[in-house]
Amino acid sequence: MTDAFMGPPWQMDWRLDALADRDRLPESARRLVDEARAELVTAKDPLFRGIDADAGLPTSMHVEPVRSTDPKGPHILFFDNHRGWLVYIFVPRVQDPQITVEEIFWQ
Repeated sequence: MTDAFMGPPWQMDWRLDALADRDRLPESARRLVDEARAELVTAKDPLFRGIDADAGLPTSMHVEPVRSTDPKGPHILFFDNHRGWLVYIFVPRVQDPQITVEEIFWQ
């Protein structure tokens, strides 16, 4: 057990249906998802709180809360210039913080 809050890289898990959707994407889209995943697991704050908190992301990616009234709830990471997105939650536990992808879409 650690006494300090763990930092990146964060652990990431996928809901089975989201993982199946990812695996059905064309190879080029899966590469984009993997790039988005890499940005997410290495972010200092996966909830991207604050003004311009996602400014460090590539220009083709953008993060925002699913509901503005719930800034610590589910978030959406747009990638490929809004052609795709990942809906995820971040559980900032001290021992085992984790990102869980709940939904993925790409068009």
